[in-house]
Amino acid sequence: MNDKIKVALLIPTYNQSDILNLILKAVCNQSLLPYEVLIAEDQINDENKKVIDAYRNKLNVIHCNQEDTGFYKSKILNKAIAESSADYIIQIDGDCIPHKNLVEDYSKFIQKGVYLYGTRVKIKQKYVKDVLAKKQINFSFFDKKIYKRFRNIRCFFLARQSRIQLEINTKLRGANCSFWREDAIKINGYNEDIKGWGREDTEFFARMQHIGIKNRRIKFAAIVYHLDHAENDKTNLNINHKVESQAKQGLNIIIKNGIDKYLS
Repeated sequence: MNDKIKVALLIPTYNQSDILNLILKAVCNQSLLPYEVLIAEDQINDENKKVIDAYRNKLNVIHCNQEDTGFYKSKILNKAIAESSADYIIQIDGDCIPHKNLVEDYSKFIQKGVYLYGTRVKIKQKYVKDVLAKKQINFSFFDKKIYKRFRNIRCFFLARQSRIQLEINTKLRGANCSFWREDAIKINGYNEDIKGWGREDTEFFARMQHIGIKNRRIKFAAIVYHLDHAENDKTNLNINHKVESQAKQGLNIIIKNGIDKYLS
């Protein structure tokens, strides 16, 4: 990676100050610190603010938040991306602890015309409280708290065997991905017609595919640890799925209800 490329780490969060604290601890432990840390908070919460302020002397933090009007991730992601002065954005979910080499790993694979997505190792739900209590951010291959443990192997020789593809992959998740900020702006960012849980990430990348942005799945590198939990409310999923289907068909690629309203 060109050292002049400014890389941001984007973290959406909602009402989980203990998890946010653990994630920011892991960010401070990165082998390569991000140029910016973008906190996209889908509410206004004093406890989250206290956590974020405690890390401002260690990290270059940009904190965006909005009134809690229900799950509105697309909107707060757009606001955070608009506020960023970075060139390139790594995005994880607010329930994912980054591996200590996450930023470094992504940085080694950055290239024009390609978005990337990494690997999720799951932390078993019954151990989540223990992980939070102990503020654990490192997990070995044999750690009893994780499953799908073969995803926890970091090997650059194997990671470099991955190929660039045009077709969207079913393994893609917004919980661990990266993209050029300018590419996000070209398609007018995340689609704010998507409200409630689900499909905002795959709809976003489907539209990227239709402007010629290819993808690369990084296995054996770019790892996050997902804190397993009960399923989210899927009330709006059918509606969101229809919006996603339009994007996959090449319809409504440059959306109307997107990031442009926040750009100066």
